[in-house]
Amino acid sequence: MGGGADVDDWFAAAGTREADLRATDALIRGAAPGIDRQLVPMGRAQVLGYGLMPYRPRSAKETTMWPLLALAAQKRHLSLYVSAVVDGAYLAEARAAQLGRVSCGRSCIRFTALDRVDAAALAQLVRDAVASTARGENGFSA
Repeated sequence: MGGGADVDDWFAAAGTREADLRATDALIRGAAPGIDRQLVPMGRAQVLGYGLMPYRPRSAKETTMWPLLALAAQKRHLSLYVSAVVDGAYLAEARAAQLGRVSCGRSCIRFTALDRVDAAALAQLVRDAVASTARGENGFSA
């Protein structure tokens, strides 16, 4: 499992969001014990990625590795990207109403603090994303 000084530096660089990032990381790792974790480039920044899987965007000619889950600190909120499509529905979008005081896109859950999120519902979403991917039922992956 990834980690070490680089990940600790990434948490520390988040400033006031560090505690919520660490708590969200602990929730993810508790819901998916043994999931790999590493920093992954996304645009000009890095995100904390979990569970690398094969992925090929429509615009790409080759398959790459992409995280099933990715945690990021944004200017005004935290983002948890969930790259899972089950039975044709994006998991984050389909479960938005169960997750508490969050804003959701198709594959992104945005929240200002972890205490605004229903932790049990988020942990179940993580477990379901990991399980569907392990079974080969994740329509997001290549």
